[in-house]
Amino acid sequence: MTERLYYDQPYLTEFTAQVLACRPRGEDFDVLLDRSAFYPTSGGQPYDTGVLGSARVIDVNVEGGEVWHTVTQPLAVGESVQGRIDWTRRFDHMQQHAGDHMIAGALHRLMGGVTIGLHISDRVSTIDVAMPEGATRISEEALRRIEQDVNEHIQRDVPIRCWFPTPEELPLLPLRKPPTVTEHVRVVAIGDDEMVACGGTHPSSAGQLGLVKILSVAPARGKMRVTFVAGQRALSDYAACHDAAHGAAELLSTGVEHLRDSVFAMQERLKAAEFELTRLRREQLLSQVQGMLADAERLMDGTLLIACFVDADAALLRDVTSALIAQPGVIALLGAKAGDQAIYVFGRSADAPLHMGTLLGNAARPLGGKGGGRPDFAQGGGCPEILEAARLAVKASC
Repeated sequence: MTERLYYDQPYLTEFTAQVLACRPRGEDFDVLLDRSAFYPTSGGQPYDTGVLGSARVIDVNVEGGEVWHTVTQPLAVGESVQGRIDWTRRFDHMQQHAGDHMIAGALHRLMGGVTIGLHISDRVSTIDVAMPEGATRISEEALRRIEQDVNEHIQRDVPIRCWFPTPEELPLLPLRKPPTVTEHVRVVAIGDDEMVACGGTHPSSAGQLGLVKILSVAPARGKMRVTFVAGQRALSDYAACHDAAHGAAELLSTGVEHLRDSVFAMQERLKAAEFELTRLRREQLLSQVQGMLADAERLMDGTLLIACFVDADAALLRDVTSALIAQPGVIALLGAKAGDQAIYVFGRSADAPLHMGTLLGNAARPLGGKGGGRPDFAQGGGCPEILEAARLAVKASC
């Protein structure tokens, strides 16, 4: 079985090992060593990368208790090879994993939450938590309490200890939750109030996390998902938020402390302007109704047909159609374009022929659109060609 050096030496970045086996894996190769400092994907923590000799390590996994390294070129069985860990990646994962323990511990101590799983991605980390009574959210105040608790432990630089307790010692330890394995149980303790079984790599003290920032709490598969960043990720997040906030404040000619109020005031002004614009656009379009009627195409049976696109939203489209069909003998086929698609409102006067719902559905479906409605009024959407198809169908019927 591979000797896993990272258990006792998480800060070890270079080591020498003997190649025990090498097998093809597609265009790459899987290599087995007698000892390794490379962490394999496990417990939500991603694998380490680095090099073995001149071969790049691009994946590390456990198979039957052995650590297999996926590398970019073959290594000779029996040779001694120098391994080197990508320390930036390793230490980032150490920070995220310790942050997971500290958030999970605080949620358990302060709110009774039980952590189900951890996932560390390239940008953020998440933990899924089963909360009392099935809660999937917590208040902003409770969230800040958890975050403050974690960062107080970081500021005190509480020790982080990782060890394999004896079978006699293990049952006496105040673990946050029962271990998922029965043999070779490894325990991680952070300070005096967080202790759980874990095989991951961690810093030797909490101060090395620097900062933990909880980004969001949201429901996920019936549990509460906490998204967070720690260490350099938290610093990068702060820098991005700082730049964005100060940039926005400068654009609004205000201080960061007044940014929220300034944005709210701008939103209110925008709402008022949009309301006024909608009112003016409605007045303008409705004022064109008589002109649209005058320019309408008169069909063989005397029905007036209006088929065109207008600059309007769905509500205004309905208003203009209603105004047109208030006159006798009118069929109005109106559309409004939105990119390469369009929305449609078809209407007819009480004395005009055809079923508008059927007309719109028959025109839209062959062209990948949809629509339907009453005999006198229908709505739908799809490509701009639907309007011409409907116009030709009306002319063929009237």
